[in-house]
Amino acid sequence: MARGKLRIYLGAAPGVGKTYAMLSEAHRRLERGTDCVVAFVEHHGRSRTEVMLHGLEQVPRREIEYRDAVFTEMDVDAVLRRAPAVALVDELAHTNVPGLRNAKRWQDLEELLVAGIDVVSTVNIQHLESLGDVVESITGVRQRETVPDEVVRRADQIELVDMSPEALRRRMAHGNIYKPDKVDAALSNYFRPGNLTALRELALLWVADRVDEHLNEYRSAHRVSKIWGSRERIVVGLTGGPEGRTLIRRGVRLAEKGAGGEVLGLYISRSDGLTAASPRELAVQRTLVEDLGGTFHHVVGEDIPAALLDFARGVNATQIVLGVSRRRSWQYVFGPGVGATIARDSGPDLDVHLITHGEVGKGRGLPVARGARLGRSRVVGGCLVGVLGPILLTWLLTSIVPEAGLANDMLLFLSLTVAAALLGGLFPALASAVVGSLLLNWYFTPPVDTLTIADGRNIVAIAVFVGVAVAVASVVDLAARRTYQAVRLRAESEILSFLAGNVLRGETSLDALLERVRETFGMESVALLERESDVAPWTCAGSVGPRPCAAPDEADVDVPVGDHMAMALSGRVLPAADRRVLAAFAAQAAVVVDRQRLQQEANQAKEFAEGNRIRTALLAAVSHDLRTPLAGIKAAVTSLRSDDVEWSEEDQVELLEAIEDGADRLDHLVGNLLDMSRLQTGTVTPIIRETDLDEVIPMALGGVPEDSVDLDVPESLPMVDVDRGLLERSVANVVENAVKYSLPGDRVLVSASAIAERVEIRVVDRGPGVPDKVKDRIFEPFQRHGDAPRGDGDGVGLGLAVARGFAEAIGGTLHAEDTPGGGLTMVLAVKTAPQRQREQQDASSTVMS
Repeated sequence: MARGKLRIYLGAAPGVGKTYAMLSEAHRRLERGTDCVVAFVEHHGRSRTEVMLHGLEQVPRREIEYRDAVFTEMDVDAVLRRAPAVALVDELAHTNVPGLRNAKRWQDLEELLVAGIDVVSTVNIQHLESLGDVVESITGVRQRETVPDEVVRRADQIELVDMSPEALRRRMAHGNIYKPDKVDAALSNYFRPGNLTALRELALLWVADRVDEHLNEYRSAHRVSKIWGSRERIVVGLTGGPEGRTLIRRGVRLAEKGAGGEVLGLYISRSDGLTAASPRELAVQRTLVEDLGGTFHHVVGEDIPAALLDFARGVNATQIVLGVSRRRSWQYVFGPGVGATIARDSGPDLDVHLITHGEVGKGRGLPVARGARLGRSRVVGGCLVGVLGPILLTWLLTSIVPEAGLANDMLLFLSLTVAAALLGGLFPALASAVVGSLLLNWYFTPPVDTLTIADGRNIVAIAVFVGVAVAVASVVDLAARRTYQAVRLRAESEILSFLAGNVLRGETSLDALLERVRETFGMESVALLERESDVAPWTCAGSVGPRPCAAPDEADVDVPVGDHMAMALSGRVLPAADRRVLAAFAAQAAVVVDRQRLQQEANQAKEFAEGNRIRTALLAAVSHDLRTPLAGIKAAVTSLRSDDVEWSEEDQVELLEAIEDGADRLDHLVGNLLDMSRLQTGTVTPIIRETDLDEVIPMALGGVPEDSVDLDVPESLPMVDVDRGLLERSVANVVENAVKYSLPGDRVLVSASAIAERVEIRVVDRGPGVPDKVKDRIFEPFQRHGDAPRGDGDGVGLGLAVARGFAEAIGGTLHAEDTPGGGLTMVLAVKTAPQRQREQQDASSTVMS
């Protein structure tokens, strides 16, 4: 049985008309005689959507009882028994009620497709699993009901149901989406213009990427090599020269002229190792391309024009941006250049832009390493000129101008030898000299048609001819070798300078350095291996590229770094000349690893120093802050025990109250000190469970006067996942701090509210407030703004530090904000319980679908 086809209507937000469009499609198919049924469609009380259900057969839903409530879900078995040609299944990302065989509706939908039933469904962009974090950062709401991207990507058709944010908000205001009592809250929260615009952009970009995938699949399946300019894709050819930045910016401007334009920076290197391109300049150009929204690509190719055109056609590019050649006028005798060759071979479907820049005509500088050292093609060409040239010249001289004279004949043969030397170097020139001397002797030196020479002067002439040919060939070959050495030294100096600068600045990470090694030498993968001893197994400290080597023995090239570290490269065997620079890379990689470890040790030392500071402060607190209440207690006890004074009943009560107050202060200080010590040593082990804030916050207010706090904690708040004791201590410390700093007669407000998946407890005071620059410092141990609170100066500055420590221990946060009108607001946020999150999400899904 053939698998059914899936069609999905994708929307940017609830209310754009996905379900309406799906039902309209169903009516069109019914008119064409297609057997179409409604497997599950939720109209959410929207009258226009409900009307569209009229005239459509609906498969009865299945009722499920769960937690004393009855829910209705799609009856998959009933749909399979009905076996329609097309089934409508709304809300693809929906989570089924526990008790059904599939947890998600998209799994139900898969059963229908396997049974050969075509399915039409709907989904919002915020329900795609890969976009969950992005949507949460935009809207502040985490979507619990998601569908894997692959499920949607596998759809045979995806249709975007689009609507502008302004039109959607008007639809919302007219009551066409939510009930009137929910409109204002929706418009001011989820349906803000910024949210809707961002979600719409996400939907458009996701669908555009899917269209690109379909296009590439079609072009590959039908072997379409011709470029289809569906959108502007601009390839910027980079050489590593200083003109690259100009070309990148020009390419970006060209891309901005059309919607959806894309810029791809391309650098092509040869496969023989180092090149004359500056690694530093290439790194700058890579960063520039990525900062401007493009991508950087590095490929290897022997024929630069062919490699660039192949890349452009492979990515379906529409334009190529190149710089006008930096060659001088006389250098064009060696060929038209890369730009002219690409413009000639690009064809009518690929536009080529040649951009002028400040480096035009200033010379190409040193050629790349392979071109500087005579390559195979030049050697072959030199051999052809040196061997076939003399034979062809002999035929011309004997047939057309037989009386040119021996001197002229020798000069002509010498010119061919020089040409062979210039083109192919030493060996083609020597071959040309040997062949030329034999031909001169046989055809032009009396007696002809024999290798004997009658005149001694002719012997000298031929000897001079051979000597000159060898000398010229040697000079040309020596120049090529010196040029090659100069190019290598220049490239090596650029790389070593780059490495030295990074050593001084400490900028390069290990992965970035290994990636630079891989690009510089054209390798497949690079790994930095280390081991503790000569017999210990190798471990990977860092790697880039596919299938990195696990041991130096597996590598094509390995460079030892010290006794227990090595860099392993796979891809090809490098020439010995490249190992010097590779050794510098390896040494730098070892330095980076050492630097990272030193940084870790420095961080640990910093933690130890902080611990020592805490211990020193604890000693200071014990010796000073604890002595004050002890002195008060001792003075009161001494007075009560004195036989010299007859204390009245009122005096005795006052002294006892002083003792009790001092003991309470001691208990509070010791409690904070012990809590801080537990936090510093990491011995706080929270017991997380569902807790009602009504049971915690009132208990936390026991340490402050009853008339100093106003409490506003709604009973409808969800349960929270916290350690009850730690939350109580955290709230208590924050409230006590707020009361301590409030002005006389002012009351502190303690309120709580639910936002997304968290509950925020806000403690608001009208005190002097705290400047922004010290808002974080007040949460450090032994820190008090102004060095002392109002009043008697008790406290060691641990209350807020302990409060934040306990809040973080239970997975919450605590931060300070300014109170409008003056004062400070402490915001303590904790997570709601998972089950309550599920119920809230189900409710919100029902509202927003």
